[in-house]
Amino acid sequence: MSGEREPLLARHSGRKPIATHAVRAMQSSSKLQDCLRGICTFETVKDLLPVLRWIPKYTLFDLQSDIIAGVTVALTVIPQGLAYARVAGLPPQYGLYSAFMGCFVYTILGTSKDITLGPTAIMSLMVGTFAVSPVVENATYAIVLTLMCGAVQFAMGVLNLGILVNFISYPVINAFTSAAAITIAFGQIKDLFGLKIASKDFIPLVYHTFAQLGETRVWDLTMGLCSLVLLLLLRKLRSIDWKDRPEDLPLPLANRVGRKIIWLVGIGSNAIVVIACSGIAATLISYNLDNKISITGNITGGLPPFKVPAFTLQTGNITISGTEILRDIGIGLIIVPLIGTVEAIAIGKAFARQNNYKIRPNQELLAIGIANMISCFVSSFPVTGSFSRTAVNSQSGVRTPAAGIFTGAIIIIALWFLTPWFYYIPDSALSAVIIFAVLQMVDYEIILKLWRVKKRELIPLFVTFISSLAIGIEYGILVGIGVSLLFVLHSVARPKLKFQPMSLDLHEGVMADRQKHHVDYVVISIDQGFTFPAVEYVQKAITDEMQSGVKPISVIVDCSHFSALDYTSVQGLTELISDFKRKDVCFVLACIEPGVKEDLDRANIPYILTSATVEEACTLIKNLPKANEMTVVTTKENDGPGSDEVNTSKEMGNSALNSVYVEHC
Repeated sequence: MSGEREPLLARHSGRKPIATHAVRAMQSSSKLQDCLRGICTFETVKDLLPVLRWIPKYTLFDLQSDIIAGVTVALTVIPQGLAYARVAGLPPQYGLYSAFMGCFVYTILGTSKDITLGPTAIMSLMVGTFAVSPVVENATYAIVLTLMCGAVQFAMGVLNLGILVNFISYPVINAFTSAAAITIAFGQIKDLFGLKIASKDFIPLVYHTFAQLGETRVWDLTMGLCSLVLLLLLRKLRSIDWKDRPEDLPLPLANRVGRKIIWLVGIGSNAIVVIACSGIAATLISYNLDNKISITGNITGGLPPFKVPAFTLQTGNITISGTEILRDIGIGLIIVPLIGTVEAIAIGKAFARQNNYKIRPNQELLAIGIANMISCFVSSFPVTGSFSRTAVNSQSGVRTPAAGIFTGAIIIIALWFLTPWFYYIPDSALSAVIIFAVLQMVDYEIILKLWRVKKRELIPLFVTFISSLAIGIEYGILVGIGVSLLFVLHSVARPKLKFQPMSLDLHEGVMADRQKHHVDYVVISIDQGFTFPAVEYVQKAITDEMQSGVKPISVIVDCSHFSALDYTSVQGLTELISDFKRKDVCFVLACIEPGVKEDLDRANIPYILTSATVEEACTLIKNLPKANEMTVVTTKENDGPGSDEVNTSKEMGNSALNSVYVEHC
């Protein structure tokens, strides 16, 4: 036989053999496999699980350093957690519930060796503002907020939306933090003085505090003030300058051990103060003086149950649904995750820069988001990076994120065995711990810095600060962001234009005299690009300038700051070019970026002249034919190459031309 029989399907006209489809399917499958092979690599896995990058190199020295750092941070976070739960309006144990799960999760997913996740003053205040349950000391709203906060942060990390935090300027963040610190501190004054005030808003809180000063409990006030003084003195032990001389080094072992103990006492100042005050309170109670001082009371011991968050809340005969809970939290579903993200990334970048390593912001978003989503299963309120505890962690010589394992383990031990002893902790001592921690967040030095660098930045700073105190921090941060964005939009909508009249003799560089009868050309520089908010303003500014002075022969627009053009800006350029053409003024766009040139080509603007530099624009203007005669390049689509035809148009205004491109250099 001359050949094998042709497959049946191949004999039908217009159809290809099965083999062809099989080949295409195999090619598609191969491309998919290559794509998946490029995604599912060990490097990708290490990016998603940063623990895989440092665990193979983990040493005994790293373990020793991480144990010391983890234990030290735990001594700080236990009293802080108990205190911050009060700021959130929750029972004290919820501060410890929020302190351990994030440590474990961040060990696996975090990219910063220094950051410690847990309850913070700002996040506690956010919970006390947005997640207020109608049932006193009920955590349902806070736990739901934790889950939603984690979900939003996780989504931002997956979608690479960490850039959103860049729209919150530093003065706004600084003012918000300072206002929140003052709000938190003043909220603790009532416990420091032993007062009973229900109001949480700053202005009513200030009013009622001063109105009830006559009801101050002397024992509470004395213990609170003594706690503040002791915290201040112990803190100074962290940064003693021993002024060692080179000839005294290395120090004897006893000196080094002694200094390390002194430093640890300074680092553990919160725990020392709380333990000392608890001992005093227990002594007073043993002498039947329990009415002299306010104490924390019973705290639920043991670990919280690991369970799915409840999206309903029963209050009396009324059941509040999950939809109603989310509606009550409201804008907090956006503000809380944003604030948590800003706080964590800012802290991570600061310590990464200080200790010479890099963090990955989007991975940090994923880590914090997952930490919050898992933490909600152990009754946690939203957590983020803590600046004070991160500083302690760094100063303790932490080597890897594994220090969080030891911090979390000690917190679990405290929940199991130490909660009966928390009964004696005085309210005034916890208030002193909070006040001392948050007042360090108030940054007054930024005012002088902004005054020297950029006075205009003081406006969003003061607007945010005053708004946060006057109408509430939840609205103050929004007002501050709004004002800050208005400044950004104003600079885009009102760019600075520089008009520079010049002589055509570039070699002499002679500036044209505006009092002469004519100007050869004017170079216009626009410093913020040319997008739709600025179109009308730029058109009017150029037109007014041309009418106010001597009429130029040509206008050159320096487009070096143009990164892209939108439809409105293309229309604006078209109108400017047409307007100057009617006035017999040559209009040239110079210093055009390739992307902008592509936009102009696609727009097909009539009579447009472009050049790569201002100098080329000047050369182009010199070489323009007389009486408006110029060389025009038009392109026709023919079957073969070399179909370009060069035509000469005696009149630039020929309506048959859709666009003009001048051939030059």
